[in-house]
Amino acid sequence: MNPDEIVAAVGESRPRIEGRLKVSGSAHYVADLPMPNLAHGWMVTAAVSRGRIRDIDATDALAQPGVLGVLDHRNTRRLNPDIAHHFGPDRSLPLLQDEVIEYAGRPIALVVAETPEQARAAAAALRVTYDAKPHDIEFSMNHPATRPASTLFGPEADTGDLEAELAGSAMVVDELYHTPEESHSAMEPHVATAWWEDGHLYAFDSNQGPFGISQVMASLFLIDPERVHIRAEHVGGGFGAKTICGAQIILAALAAEHLQRPVRVALTRRQVFLATGSRPPTEQRVRIGADADGRLRAIHHHAAFAQSPLAEYIEWCTEQARTLYAAPAIRTELSAVPLNLLPPCSMRGPGASPGSFAFESAIDEVAERLQIDPLQLRLLNQPVVSPVSGRPFSTRRLVQCLQEGARRFGWAQRDPRPRVRREGNLLVGTGVAAVAFIAGVFPSSAAITAETDGTFSVRVGATDIGTGARTALIAVAADALAVGTERVRMHIGDSDLGLAAGAGGSRGTTSCAFAITETAKALREKLGDSARPVTASVDTTPLINWQPAEERYTYSAVFAEVTVDPATGEVRVRRLLGMFAVGRVINPLLARSQLIGGMIGGLSMALHEESVRDPLTGRLVTADFAGYHISAHADVPTIEADFVADYEPQDPSGFNGLGEIGNAGTAAAIANAVWHATGTRHRTLPISLSRVIERAAAQDRPEAVSVA
Repeated sequence: MNPDEIVAAVGESRPRIEGRLKVSGSAHYVADLPMPNLAHGWMVTAAVSRGRIRDIDATDALAQPGVLGVLDHRNTRRLNPDIAHHFGPDRSLPLLQDEVIEYAGRPIALVVAETPEQARAAAAALRVTYDAKPHDIEFSMNHPATRPASTLFGPEADTGDLEAELAGSAMVVDELYHTPEESHSAMEPHVATAWWEDGHLYAFDSNQGPFGISQVMASLFLIDPERVHIRAEHVGGGFGAKTICGAQIILAALAAEHLQRPVRVALTRRQVFLATGSRPPTEQRVRIGADADGRLRAIHHHAAFAQSPLAEYIEWCTEQARTLYAAPAIRTELSAVPLNLLPPCSMRGPGASPGSFAFESAIDEVAERLQIDPLQLRLLNQPVVSPVSGRPFSTRRLVQCLQEGARRFGWAQRDPRPRVRREGNLLVGTGVAAVAFIAGVFPSSAAITAETDGTFSVRVGATDIGTGARTALIAVAADALAVGTERVRMHIGDSDLGLAAGAGGSRGTTSCAFAITETAKALREKLGDSARPVTASVDTTPLINWQPAEERYTYSAVFAEVTVDPATGEVRVRRLLGMFAVGRVINPLLARSQLIGGMIGGLSMALHEESVRDPLTGRLVTADFAGYHISAHADVPTIEADFVADYEPQDPSGFNGLGEIGNAGTAAAIANAVWHATGTRHRTLPISLSRVIERAAAQDRPEAVSVA
């Protein structure tokens, strides 16, 4: 076929190439993959939040039918204690190494048997005694152990004379906002099957980046990285929980080595809640000063988040305050509070989701107190260059998102007064929020072979966690090679394919697409008269500009309409509309699916999600879907997600990531709509029935103490 006759694949809406396999049940996830001579491990977790294991009595467990062994800190091989991940040192990864317990849910033993049922029954017979110590799970930014957070993402903002600008402002908002601990709630629980052959570790694992997991496992087991082989062909969701090296693969590898046979460890839903990471709770103080005409003069965002004593982590809540709006003085501060909690990890829209709730709620409060339309306030304060660094933006189409979203939503017909629009006994309100989400690429490699039959085999270590990454990357490869998509054979999900960004940070597909594009360019230069097969490979590490002259972000504006029943406290989201500037869109069908899913996650964050711990024991009491509420079909309204035309000049194909920006901003838009409906501001998530009723009662009793 003449290249000029080929229809471009990028920009076309195409269904997932593996969609039929998934809906027919033919796609094999990790727990589905057959393995001869397979044994099964059952994880046992700590029942105390802090203390030491006094004894583990495995007598009764070992006497159970089919039991092959019990691994704990007394008989498990030594792992590297100096292991680290991208945030820094992580003492939570070397499992079964000592008797110390720093949080409830810490894996302390693994019972291995011939069948899962036998392993579970034997685990119930395991007798563990503890020396419990006082624990601390009381989170507050004023906690005596509060310390500055890591500056891995760069220094916090400190421009202008903040206090002078606040003092000179006609109006100052100074409020506290709270978000709870949250769980990722992916449909597929964490599961891994591991085995050893000739000193090589092999594993099927449910994760978001096989190459990165292979590097951590190599360091943890102190073996050559070339001897670790991790595959993750199909992954049933992750949302950040599977970016880390999970307990399932560490325990499966330990047991497989100990027993010299393959071992599968599949976590239950409860174990996923207890042992696999969470979004930490936050407390955020936002101070904003403005002139009477709405011009912002000062922005101060101080955010604190809970931290485990075992591992470093950053919940970067302050990104919005340093990016969205111009002001002469901007200061951001980020604090960590070490507590006896499950080590947090990135959850969809990390930092940006809780941070935008606080910051965009505060921006709305500025508009409310100045009696200025909240949309116009946002448009009035748009920066020309980065408000903190002074560098230009590579592209910035937030204004277009706000304006086009307002037009489609019918914002001009909105009565700005709160608590005036009614439908029967329901109060109706609308709200808006804006978001900037940092973008870029991570180093990745790819290899492409031009085969003798005219097809092209593309090998890249990308991960498809249900987003359609395979389909998107096939389109990228086809256009880069100037062939039809039917001639591209995509191979992903294997650490042996080389360095590749995982599916996280909204950079997985963009990073791998960059590698594929560069490799295709190199292959086309080699083809000429060369006999096939011929292969080219490229590692993008030296091609990435780590200090570009321009700042790179994606942008969104989310509009929400809600109804509130003041008698019952029930909040229902009626409409959600999101407009997004995310660079050139590879596949609009899959991109909208991603963004709508993110907006549903933001709705869930706003109204439902909250992990609750027993203050006496420190243990999680909402460790299942009966106690931890997420959005169901009845909660999801008509949702529209669309794009403004955009092109990212820092990327050779104009791409940017979009996985998480749909989540960030939605909770703030809903919270702002609830204020417009009721006249009552909610600064604590989720906006549950009880909180709506309590705040309404407090509003009706002016002498009452305000409820957070």
